Amino acid sequence: MSLIEVKNLSKIYQVYRKQPGFLGAVKGLFHREYNEVRAVDGVSFEIEKGEMVAFLGPNGAGKTTTLKMLSGLIYPTGGTATVLGHNPWQREDEYRRRFSLVMGQKNQLWWDLPAEESFLLNKEIYGIDDESYQGRIEELTRLLQVTEILSQPVREVSLGERMKLELIAALLHSPDVLFLDEPTIGLDVIAQRTIRECIARYNREKGVTILLTSHYMRDVEELCRRVIVINHGKIEYDGNLTGILEKFARHKLLHIRFRKSPTESELNKFGRVVKNVPPTATIEVARSRVLDASAQLLQKYEVEDLSIEEVPIEEVMANMFEHKELKNGSTPD
Repeated sequence: MSLIEVKNLSKIYQVYRKQPGFLGAVKGLFHREYNEVRAVDGVSFEIEKGEMVAFLGPNGAGKTTTLKMLSGLIYPTGGTATVLGHNPWQREDEYRRRFSLVMGQKNQLWWDLPAEESFLLNKEIYGIDDESYQGRIEELTRLLQVTEILSQPVREVSLGERMKLELIAALLHSPDVLFLDEPTIGLDVIAQRTIRECIARYNREKGVTILLTSHYMRDVEELCRRVIVINHGKIEYDGNLTGILEKFARHKLLHIRFRKSPTESELNKFGRVVKNVPPTATIEVARSRVLDASAQLLQKYEVEDLSIEEVPIEEVMANMFEHKELKNGSTPD
């Protein structure tokens, strides 16, 4: 049995459709019309113990709604889910002691109190003994480099420092499952790297199961081997990160440095010229033509260096979502 099992999970909202103008407002008092919004539409997946899985999709795809259902914060419209053998929306105390949810845009720490006060409150809520609490605090604050700010009110620390403190609060009771919703959103590069390193180490050493949403592909590339892609409430892909490139990236990039640069019109014969700053050029070539185009370039021109690269994963994802949006008749964000 998998640690997390989700079968045909759905969440449908009825959204009031207001008619325009004063007359529409008056009509709405007596007869209301609603639109059906399928935030999550029949999602199914399984996650094994110790896995770290990325849950990706554009804004409004259903990622956060799914995490909230798995955390027991909202009830589903249909389908089933078990996490650690528990039904999340039954909100059993035994289950709530075994998972944590960190949301990058929500606070769980008391804004006007020092973080250490919130940590002590969590200690009592989860019944952590003194020795375990002290050991975990020392380990996590050292790992995340926040020892010196524990006595400062949370409102006085930077966004990056606050997210580190939020992560400590979530890990104090040693959860078996960790739901991370945009944990590095808005952070600087150094803070993002520190949090990624902490998450990776915690997963490696403690075997905690992690479901992560993020718009930063660096988070995904460094932390997760498996990716679940959701769009319009439905799962579009579930597999290895590299598999996304094979399934959705139809091109590769040729980076060439010439001794004597050809004209851009000549380069266009091999594919779409992405960048041309003589003596170097980058050409986007269909995957099926990469070897042939490389051979022709080497044969026809004096080439000092040639390399073949995959299209950046974030570009593949963006193109995939845009294609889906247009296919569904709506305008991409």
